Amino acid sequence: MTALITADHLERTYEVSRGMFSRAALLRAVAEATFTVEQGMTLAIVGESGCGKSTLARLLTMIEPPSGGTLTIDGRDVTAGRHADLKALRATVQIVFQNPYGSLNPRQKIGTILEEPLKINTPLPAVERQDRARKMLAEVGLRPEHYGRYPHMFSGGQRQRIAIARALMLEPKILVLDEPVSALDVSIQAQILNLLADLQERRGLTYVFISHALAVVRHVADSVMVMYLGRGVEIAPSETLFATPRHPYTRALLAATPVADPERRGERARLSGELPSPFSPPKGCAFHPRCPFANERCRTELPMLLPAGDARVACHGIEEGRIPEAELEPPLDATVSAV
Repeated sequence: MTALITADHLERTYEVSRGMFSRAALLRAVAEATFTVEQGMTLAIVGESGCGKSTLARLLTMIEPPSGGTLTIDGRDVTAGRHADLKALRATVQIVFQNPYGSLNPRQKIGTILEEPLKINTPLPAVERQDRARKMLAEVGLRPEHYGRYPHMFSGGQRQRIAIARALMLEPKILVLDEPVSALDVSIQAQILNLLADLQERRGLTYVFISHALAVVRHVADSVMVMYLGRGVEIAPSETLFATPRHPYTRALLAATPVADPERRGERARLSGELPSPFSPPKGCAFHPRCPFANERCRTELPMLLPAGDARVACHGIEEGRIPEAELEPPLDATVSAV
């Protein structure tokens, strides 16, 4: 398989003002992210709010430049900053945002919204742009007469179909899906996920699926990267991660996933403590204040992603063999819903 996306120690930091008389604080939103995504596959990125998922999405779509590390997309080095490469890659990588009610211009008709990427990036005449827009509407399950309507005339699920159609207008190879179903009703979520699966099969698309909904991720992902406070702490094939989670944080996330079984209601393992401030993360492993297996090494030495079976895990306890195999029953295949 060909790696379409390769990230090596990718970083994104921000200087945040703390007032006129204070020094700016350094916020490391993404730190040393290292992963690959093979052509036609789906990588899911999961974690609590504030872990860096959406920042990573902005790096992959070149909305923001990395602060460090390297990012290669379709054989081109994004971090080199060559204008011609970036212009070509912006057509190769497109994004579908979380909120379909806010991502579409309410003043534009649907046809105009779909044609805009072609108008900006291609020399196609108006007739051909209109033809491609109408065909794309049909491909995402909408009718030709929707071409002349405004976004407020559609339901949330229909608006997300329009957003997906817009992302596909430039024939991209990669779609970054930033929580694409979390704002939708449960029944509509399943429809959109089925549409994305059909489009991936027909077009050979590569997906980066960003979500905090593990029930959804289990159904759509080939591999999963778990992030905590800007760092990847576990990367594994989806089946492996859900069957035998290794990192204590991954285990806690899976144990907290709601399941449709009242007899297991009391089995959830909850994380103790609060998520540390990203402005002053703990020394060593950032998860150690909330980890039941932490020792002195965890408090002082930053763990690296190391092989553990067919996964990679950043955990001293796993490396040293101190943490027993997870005794966690995988979540049931219940209704797909957001956590």
